[in-house]
Amino acid sequence: MAGELSGLTAVITGGGSGIGLATARLLDRQGARVAVLDLNPGREFLALEADVTDDASVRLAVTTAAAQLGGIDILVNNAGIGAIGTVADNPDEQWHQVFDVNVVGIVRVSRAALPYLRRSAHAAVVNTCSIVATTGLPQRALYSATKGAVLSLTLAMAADHVRDGIRVNCVSPGTVDTPWVGRLLDQAADPAAERAALRARQPTGRLVSPDEVAAGIAFLASPAAASVTGTALAIDGGMAGLRIRPQS
Repeated sequence: MAGELSGLTAVITGGGSGIGLATARLLDRQGARVAVLDLNPGREFLALEADVTDDASVRLAVTTAAAQLGGIDILVNNAGIGAIGTVADNPDEQWHQVFDVNVVGIVRVSRAALPYLRRSAHAAVVNTCSIVATTGLPQRALYSATKGAVLSLTLAMAADHVRDGIRVNCVSPGTVDTPWVGRLLDQAADPAAERAALRARQPTGRLVSPDEVAAGIAFLASPAAASVTGTALAIDGGMAGLRIRPQS
């Protein structure tokens, strides 16, 4: 609904593309003043270059965003990277890298934003998780482990900060049609067949759109969700919860 976030401010990590960019645009349409933090933040909104693996970079970007926006009411921890393989496939260096971005990155940004969120009359944090946190998918051991950590971290943060007036939730998307998924498909021997297989494993028969995930994030961040905290919202086309027969 237009204007639902009027007067509020939002910081979105990984907001330069995909889910993050769709979320920034939706929150902007709903009236929020938006800052995007990304390695390549683009030129829309208040665009701040930041590396979530670098604490000094994060603190500078969050401080700048708060100063220019006039505070922080909403934090969307969306920055993340993927990984393919079983536990036998990814070297230690990659495990450390992906955890550093997907998990410790959320810690760094949230830690920097907490003083501003505590001063907000409407403080909300939304983390981007994934259905792989609770559903086993092949060739996703490292990525799944990080998203399992994001789910647990979301619940712990919700408990820690509920009395600060800060709500903490996460969205758990299924396979989303983002540039990252597109790059993975381009690496397949038969990209068209791989895309068809991804569509087929979702009960709705199609990939989730970034705009659909953004809508879930916007709801969790909004005053309409004032009694929602410690919740994971699945936006997966039924992939995690439904078991339907294949079409004949």
